[in-house]
Amino acid sequence: MARRNLRFDFSEDDVPRHWLGGRKSVTSFFDNLSIFFPLGERFFIKAVRAHHHLIKDDRLRKEVRAFCGQEGIHSREHEAYNDMLERQGYPARALEKRVEQLLDRVSARAPKRAQLAATCALEHFTALMAHAALDNGIFEEGHPTMAALWKWHAVEENEHKCVAFDVYLAAGGHYRERAMVMLFATAIFWAKVFEHQVEFMKCDGTLYSPVEWVRLGWHLFGKPGWLRQIIPLYFQYYRPSFHPRDLDCNPAIARWKREFESSPVYRKAAKSS
Repeated sequence: MARRNLRFDFSEDDVPRHWLGGRKSVTSFFDNLSIFFPLGERFFIKAVRAHHHLIKDDRLRKEVRAFCGQEGIHSREHEAYNDMLERQGYPARALEKRVEQLLDRVSARAPKRAQLAATCALEHFTALMAHAALDNGIFEEGHPTMAALWKWHAVEENEHKCVAFDVYLAAGGHYRERAMVMLFATAIFWAKVFEHQVEFMKCDGTLYSPVEWVRLGWHLFGKPGWLRQIIPLYFQYYRPSFHPRDLDCNPAIARWKREFESSPVYRKAAKSS
């Protein structure tokens, strides 16, 4: 698991507002997901580190360090991404504040292991969405910087997808707890995604456009339909024997590594770090 310290150029003049093939509602879906990451990744790191003392396996300790390194860089880059969104006129900071308030409530009220279970649940979501996005090649028509950012993030989410889960098991986590937390996390996460989508489409003047909502729905559930494809994989989480390694993402990661070695966008991002 590599720690790739990349810095992407989110120049306002370079990255167009609708960077994914000019499609407004689809672009805003990914932009709306970015709102979660700066604070969400920090929450994940904190939840994992809170149980570090219970880890006896040296391999897992090493993986935790790599996990924290990757998530920290993701948080930094999505913070810069969200700065760009704010400059473009989207309410990125206001939405981040709502996410912060939600996570503060969770941190104050939920037991530490439940917070780790929530991390496992949301890491499962991000890994599945990332895997499906890579497999469907949906970023290929995107602006090079944004496509590179999302593919890099997708790969690293799949590289470290087992870490929080293994720490949870080491901390004495059990099936009933993680299944119940996943139910709550699913409801809250998708409610927030919809809330963000409404705010972004309101800024674009497309909130009341049936065409844009149909285009978004078709992209997510029709063709390529990558969210539709993850539904059965999502439900695998509710198997008592589930482990994140059950989904083999190695072919997608290998394809990306070849691109990483040859892409000028990644070379530029590496030099800027």
